[in-house]
Amino acid sequence: MHTNWAPIVGTEDWLMHDTITPDRECGLIIIGDEILFGKRRDRHLEHFRGTLGERGLLLSRCWLLPDSPKVLIRHLRLSFEDPYPVFVCGGIGATPDDRTRACAAEAANIPLKRHPEAALLIEERFGSEAYPSRILMADLPSGCELIPNPVSRIPGFSVKEHHFLPGFPEMAWPMAEWVLAHRYPRVAGLLEERSLKVLNTPESSLVPIMEALSGRFTSVSIFSLPRIGENRYIELGFRGHDGCEQAMEALRDELRRRNIPFEEDGPH
Repeated sequence: MHTNWAPIVGTEDWLMHDTITPDRECGLIIIGDEILFGKRRDRHLEHFRGTLGERGLLLSRCWLLPDSPKVLIRHLRLSFEDPYPVFVCGGIGATPDDRTRACAAEAANIPLKRHPEAALLIEERFGSEAYPSRILMADLPSGCELIPNPVSRIPGFSVKEHHFLPGFPEMAWPMAEWVLAHRYPRVAGLLEERSLKVLNTPESSLVPIMEALSGRFTSVSIFSLPRIGENRYIELGFRGHDGCEQAMEALRDELRRRNIPFEEDGPH
């Protein structure tokens, strides 16, 4: 979904991740006007990329969305259609601009109901001060599962493989670790990346090579990243869980055959 409010940030370079199996893919949704308006800087993208990668998983896409019910509902409906896990950070508090809980329920076409266990946790935490506002954080999509919060004890929730967390990294990150540990076992084989630097060559000249090699080595994804500046070059390589080195050998052979200069860039 492309709108003025909802820029999409992807990890695709030249080709889509068609070689990455769905059981390795994860998504990330970051919600908050304060990030879009520059009041705060996002820290979630870099963290989740690393955390997932350590478990053999791939952060295959990321969206930054506003606190807009119209945008949130429309985007969550689209996201709920995909089978892979998605972590959602932000907007589950009790203030009027925290709209994620209600929007998740509407997008999933299920009612928003007071979760008795969540309500008990909030009452234990705040006593009489839980009412009338803080208790609203227990109004969750019906049938959802709770995600424990080791910092404030106010839980997040999971529905349709989407895991809704606070926007604060200090809370969201340990809660995400709990979700990963309890629901998504580590996948054998970490994501590998190999590349080299192509010198003094326009990217358009590399397209036939990339097309040929992507057809031969279907277990990995090929990518091309031009680097501009005084020392221009194109980083050309492969990423995947198996087969990167064989694909790189074929790439080197093809570049030599075409007399295209390059230098090694080493493993990543």
